[in-house]
Amino acid sequence: MNVYLHCLSHTPLVGYVDPAQDVLDEVDGVIAAASARIAAFDPELVVLFAPDHYNGFFYDVMPPFCLGVGATSIGDFSTAAGVLPVPTELAEACAHSVMKSGIDLAVSYCMQVDHGFAQPLELLLGGLDKVPVLPVFINGVATPLPGFQRTRMLGEAMGRFLSTLNKRVLILGSGGLSHQPPVPELAKVDAHMRDRMLGSGKQLPPDERELRQRRVIEAAERFVEDQKTLHPLNPIWDNQFMTLLEQGRLAELDAISNEELSAIAGKSTHEVKTWAAAFATLSAMGSYRTEGRYYRPIPEWIAGFGSLSATTTN
Repeated sequence: MNVYLHCLSHTPLVGYVDPAQDVLDEVDGVIAAASARIAAFDPELVVLFAPDHYNGFFYDVMPPFCLGVGATSIGDFSTAAGVLPVPTELAEACAHSVMKSGIDLAVSYCMQVDHGFAQPLELLLGGLDKVPVLPVFINGVATPLPGFQRTRMLGEAMGRFLSTLNKRVLILGSGGLSHQPPVPELAKVDAHMRDRMLGSGKQLPPDERELRQRRVIEAAERFVEDQKTLHPLNPIWDNQFMTLLEQGRLAELDAISNEELSAIAGKSTHEVKTWAAAFATLSAMGSYRTEGRYYRPIPEWIAGFGSLSATTTN
């Protein structure tokens, strides 16, 4: 079988708080080049690892990992809304296989996803519905969080399953790198927000969703002016992380605790586990080489913004 991987930072702030035009052009060029490589690969199936931001997963039930056997994008921050084309029988077979590998993977037949899933499908494939997709949620904000070791094992189990398919598979990781936008924490919120985080936020009224988005936009605007208002970006760690992935040293991440990662690069940096899962999936399918590495800290997007592709060599 053939397999290709691409990991890309996502940001809801595109078009709302943007960097200088030359930076935008640079990022657009990187994404266009990755999209062209993916188009040349012509995938028959996409496996997409992505987080959520209290839009689809809440504290009524918060799994560390969940495979969408059916999934719908809500269309937040001007991303596409609509149904993701999940192949039901294949998703069910994948879930059974991963569970048999000893990984406790939840499933959802009505998974709700946000920009973390929609943005890479739009930017890299041209839309939500272009290629059948297996959407895999990795909890990156709601404690208690899965660690790097368990995430790596999830990816390896996914890779073993995908190796049994006679398909061209595109593996996507969406999230990170260093960043800490104003995401609520259950222990620190008022009664109304607590109720939203316990599940009522799944059907958020339009005016409240607009207010929520406005808070993120305003936080980004303040961060551009004063980068002490949020956890600072950490280009050194971001680049070290990308190098570990390039060199196949995934197991070294196991030693980094969740608390340590938050302190190093921000509480939303746990989204990098989508990258770790993607590369672990690829590693279970053979040796690999990387290409198209890109990194830039972009305060306007509250993100250490990265992009990295890889393909098997055997």
